[in-house]
Amino acid sequence: MRAPGAILLVACYELGHQPLAVAWPAAFLERRGYAPAVLDVSVEPFDEGKAARARLVAISVPMHTALRLGVMIAERVRAVNPTCHIAFYGLYAALNADVLLGGVADSVLAGESEDALVALAQELELAAPRAPGRRAVLEKLAFPVPRRGALPPLAKYGHLERDGRRELVGYVEASRGCRHACRHCPIPPVYGRRFFVVPRQVVLADVRQQVEAGATHITFGDPDFLNGPGHALAVARELHAGFPSLTFDFTAKIEHLLRHRERLAMLAVLGGVFVVSAAESLSDEILRRLDKGHTRADIVAALGAARGAGIVLRPTWVPFTPWTALDDYRELLDFVDAHDLVDAIDPVQYSIRLLVPPGSLLLGDPALAPFVAGLDAGAFHHRWIHPDPRMDGLQAAVAALVAEAADRREDSAVTFGRVRELADRAAGIAPRPLAARPADRRRPPRLTEPWFC
Repeated sequence: MRAPGAILLVACYELGHQPLAVAWPAAFLERRGYAPAVLDVSVEPFDEGKAARARLVAISVPMHTALRLGVMIAERVRAVNPTCHIAFYGLYAALNADVLLGGVADSVLAGESEDALVALAQELELAAPRAPGRRAVLEKLAFPVPRRGALPPLAKYGHLERDGRRELVGYVEASRGCRHACRHCPIPPVYGRRFFVVPRQVVLADVRQQVEAGATHITFGDPDFLNGPGHALAVARELHAGFPSLTFDFTAKIEHLLRHRERLAMLAVLGGVFVVSAAESLSDEILRRLDKGHTRADIVAALGAARGAGIVLRPTWVPFTPWTALDDYRELLDFVDAHDLVDAIDPVQYSIRLLVPPGSLLLGDPALAPFVAGLDAGAFHHRWIHPDPRMDGLQAAVAALVAEAADRREDSAVTFGRVRELADRAAGIAPRPLAARPADRRRPPRLTEPWFC
């Protein structure tokens, strides 16, 4: 197990970032004397040689897209290396453990899983017989600095678009898990409202190695950067002190942006240029069902707070749920236009359909039951059908439109207008014109990878 490449860590997709979910396990394993190989199939071809040499292949599946790709990779691994041990780890491994263990997986690791991965390697090294199984760990880890040297360069991943130029982006996490229990989120079923901070010196050392690799901007990928606001501000201060020209973005709940609004101006001074926040819906009833902890009025207030601090708020949405009416969808588009958010929202957001994976907290809601049409084990989610067939048809049409527009790098305002035209036609209403926006207008900074699931 200690020979180079006897362990293979595979990333499938991490939202266009260099995969921290491979770099960190690599560091944990190297600290214990192993020499793992790494592979990121989102930016490099599947390597049969690496797969054939490995005795343990661990596949990172932090999200739904990664899981679907990961299962295909596992099948290819099994074809070239029938006797290797295949483990899945990450949020979506935990949620889909039963399906995975009944198929291509020998082990499933969840939560703070790096030490569990080391323990698995040790068991295999001793040739200890081990039945397929799962391990869920929620204990604070002693974090090493992630090992990124064997990963593809930052230029292979998503960039920051700012003022007409593209810049290299690094990715770090200052905390893991979440204190909240939004019912549609994959984190609460695994972490149960727990979160763990990463020591500041580890975060800053990881930033440094990515700056040395050319990064001029950092994404804080914490589920919510403001779960620990004191820790977040301390990290941002040290970041700015060490790298004064470096900028960053982060993710935070609407309620945290309001609760800590006095900190937003300081985060902007320290280099914060935009914040992603899961607004999800404008319907207070749907927000209550999702247990989001905010209201429509709070979204408006958070927009004002962020803009007042000099930070761009980039809201994300789940516009297609069983409870969303066609008029609700059209109202969302009107809200985006009225609040000057067209350039702050990636058009894929207009197509997102509520995902209900196994283990979702939503499955306990009787209000969802009338719409659920059974588990699609192969697609790793529970199917649901909207009571208004127009909505399912509209979602499919919008998804196809925004995917095609993204491939062509279409102006987001043009795509928005086309989406609104689809919604108006679905409602039997003459499409409304969109206010003209000059092609050379100044747009807020954004990451070039727009997908979120």
